[in-house]
Amino acid sequence: MDVAVLGCGYVGLELGRQLTAAGHEPVGVRRSADGIDSILAAGFEAVRADVTDADSLASVPDVDAVVFAASSGGRGAEAAREVYVDGLRTAIEQFGSRDDPPDQFVYTSSTGVYGDYGGDWVDEETPLDPTTEKTEVLAEAERVALEEGTEAGIDPTVVRFAGLYGPDRYRLTRYLDGPVTEGYLNMIHRADAAGVVRFALIDADEDVLLAVDDEPVSKWAFADWLADECGVAWPEKQTVEERLAAGDLSTPAERRLRTSKRCSNALLRELGYEFSYPTFREGYRPAVEAFRRGEYK
Repeated sequence: MDVAVLGCGYVGLELGRQLTAAGHEPVGVRRSADGIDSILAAGFEAVRADVTDADSLASVPDVDAVVFAASSGGRGAEAAREVYVDGLRTAIEQFGSRDDPPDQFVYTSSTGVYGDYGGDWVDEETPLDPTTEKTEVLAEAERVALEEGTEAGIDPTVVRFAGLYGPDRYRLTRYLDGPVTEGYLNMIHRADAAGVVRFALIDADEDVLLAVDDEPVSKWAFADWLADECGVAWPEKQTVEERLAAGDLSTPAERRLRTSKRCSNALLRELGYEFSYPTFREGYRPAVEAFRRGEYK
């Protein structure tokens, strides 16, 4: 299978490595020279193009499937709309209008689209209720992927990532130093985030897949487990109201802090996906061991 990975960054590079190892032929697409270098270093083909520029996307070869994993770089809602909605629409139109269009189109979204469910469980059937301008953009992008992808004759899938972690993104000190605000963590290791996309391309036929590991965990419990494993004292804790009382958060940050949910991977498990890191315990082991050796950076 030939696969174009648009926005081939943190997860996309790992996806490319996994596809290559499985005998497929990925093409990583980035808009910067450094991005191209990182794709080549990962061992697969690279093309320099911008998802918001249809002319540049024309340089990407025909493929069997497209994965849209582009990022807005942590900027605001307008930048997010430019990439996630306008760029996504441009990519669907560009690839869908080809003489040999792809069969599949995977859009990588976020569990942030659910909004607040008061700590209750959510799954692929749960109605979306985004609480910030940026997550509203992500929800709109999901609609574009599913509706306009279908209209273009490409079979679309939305993969919603929980919180990504893994190499270079363990953020141990964030939890070890504290204070840690209450709430739930829904996580997935980078290897499994890429693995779920690979699974969606090759083994699953679903409109939406929720990419999250087996065990959503309270932030307080996770921080204490991490401290125990690293051999340090438990960090200070604070409630949501105590954190809000500091008065130094933006409105979007306050809204994110007030959202609470537990994400279920029951469908993914039922379909047969096997996790490399079923929970944070396995996933954080390399970082914990590095910390105990004094080598964590």
